[in-house]
Amino acid sequence: MKQVRAKDLEPQREHGTSVLLREDRGQVALLTLNRPETRNCLSEEMIAALHAAIGEIAGSDAVRAIVITGAGSAFSSGHDLKEMTAHRSDPDRGRAYFAKIMKGCSEMMLAIVRSPKPVIAAVNGIATAAGCQLVASCDLAVASEDARFATPGVNIGLFCSTPMVALSRNVSRKAAMEMLLLGDMVGAAEAAALGLVNRVVEPDETVNAAVELGRKIAEKPKATLKIGKEAFYRQLEMPLDEAYAYASTVMVENMLHAEAEEGIGAFLEKRQPSWPR
Repeated sequence: MKQVRAKDLEPQREHGTSVLLREDRGQVALLTLNRPETRNCLSEEMIAALHAAIGEIAGSDAVRAIVITGAGSAFSSGHDLKEMTAHRSDPDRGRAYFAKIMKGCSEMMLAIVRSPKPVIAAVNGIATAAGCQLVASCDLAVASEDARFATPGVNIGLFCSTPMVALSRNVSRKAAMEMLLLGDMVGAAEAAALGLVNRVVEPDETVNAAVELGRKIAEKPKATLKIGKEAFYRQLEMPLDEAYAYASTVMVENMLHAEAEEGIGAFLEKRQPSWPR
């Protein structure tokens, strides 16, 4: 990884160390979960930092795609169970705090889905529970050959209900239920076969491969990507006839956009498009 410039570090800190690092590689923002000593678990601070970074980048004209990875030997092991367990001594046995964490995490995952920028997971090592949810919430995922995935909550009496939401929207019902009911680790090759990740690469190429995907995406017209990503997720939740009606409306509006006018014109005139800024 290139040297991270001081101005690229997010302000959230934990034990004197930034919990989330940002490095801009051209038009691709690389966000690194930086709690390797805890396998990059999603603490309250980490969730807030990631949510804030996704929101900040959404409004940036300089950044066209986002890559999320983990420092050290893991992508993310999920929620910080020690942090959560500490609140069992609260008067309500932790109910309010648990609700706060689940709400905050869900809102962060939704921010990824709703971001106008395509988001790519670069998965190194394990991605378990909410860490697996984070991978499933990203638009694309590149996995290291040694990456492993699981929703193991069932093994400790805590069914992975929120990870289930993203997982079940990535893989088949039977595959999702097997992961949720057994809690077993799934290797990178199997995760690719299931559709949880797009491609598998050598361990030292994971981030570079994800950034390269981001760079290819960054070459596409900006508004078209925003329109397409939003439409993709919205139509998934609709009945077939409604989905077609909605997508048709989107296509009409897209056709009237300057990007489509220029792109189609360039195609017909056999020249390279000059995308409007």
